[in-house]
Amino acid sequence: MKRTAIVYDAFNLRHTLEGHPENFRRLKTTMELLAEEGLLDRLVTVPSTPAPLEAILAVHTPQYVERLQRITRNGGGYLDPDTYVNSDSYEAALRAAGGVLNLVDAVLWRQADNGFALVRPPGHHALSHQGMGFCLFANAAIAARWAQRHHGVERVLIIDFDVHHGNGTQDIFFKDPSVLFFSAHQYPYYPGTGGATEIGVDKAYGATVNAPLPPHVGDKGYLDIFQRVLAPVARRFRPQLIILSAGFDAHWLDPLASMGLSITGYAALVNEVMALADELCDGRFVCVLEGGYHLQVLAHSVLTTFRILRGEPSPVSDPFGPAPGDERPIHQLVGQLRALHNIRDGAYYSFSSRWIEWGNDFGV
Repeated sequence: MKRTAIVYDAFNLRHTLEGHPENFRRLKTTMELLAEEGLLDRLVTVPSTPAPLEAILAVHTPQYVERLQRITRNGGGYLDPDTYVNSDSYEAALRAAGGVLNLVDAVLWRQADNGFALVRPPGHHALSHQGMGFCLFANAAIAARWAQRHHGVERVLIIDFDVHHGNGTQDIFFKDPSVLFFSAHQYPYYPGTGGATEIGVDKAYGATVNAPLPPHVGDKGYLDIFQRVLAPVARRFRPQLIILSAGFDAHWLDPLASMGLSITGYAALVNEVMALADELCDGRFVCVLEGGYHLQVLAHSVLTTFRILRGEPSPVSDPFGPAPGDERPIHQLVGQLRALHNIRDGAYYSFSSRWIEWGNDFGV
């Protein structure tokens, strides 16, 4: 059984707005189920502390941080029509980012094998200069930079299966070949980014991999994308740490999307990523909560993910079952993505110890 860590801070419940889908009940309901199932006693508890400002500024501009501080001091407001701030939001965002950093420390110091940071506000839409899409600080991106600067990690793979494209994470690393960003998301959909040809620039050409999925792809389509696109590019990249932006809003019951995943389908994806982490980076694997707005689906998805991380024999808790209706085939899209990223069966490309040698392999 693996040593799996959890990060949770009750202070994050104070960042909330009644009637908004991203509210305190997401974590409250999830923690209640984990306690009811007796799981919390089987996890390594990692504390949540505010992230040091230097970690935030490694990703975000001073002007944005100052603006967020000012809005919070003034009692709150909106960064955009979707993204609220109240008087506790800045502290909550610092603790969310800091909790992920503490989890990265625990995994890289081998105090835990892997872990899941149950933090909010979420992060994957946050740009360096602007919060958006319910997100304030780019938690996964901040964690990747922390691993590089404080642990000597050279290559980080960030995987994002939230139903919305992680535009903030992509934008932060779009010119950086040391971070491979992979996103499978509903497309076209909010925030409008994440097309297949958005693959990075200059030395990072090919280090962004987008799988823009049409609605109703379901479990099989997602698994095909992970097995036939993610797995080969991950092996080519050889990450030393894998971070999963774990949003569970592609579930068929989620009110904000229409992708048709089930909890059993999510379990298959987490298993795929676990296997890659075990194969490529000695199991160093950190999950960070992003979206998921059906409270019970989110709770059971998180419970299932923790059980998989621990290696429990019967991990899946899926009281809702598969999506009704047929799944949409995506064979053509898979083929297009494999061609775009020069994926050939049985052929892998070498990398230098520091910089990715993408060269002209991606002949688009």
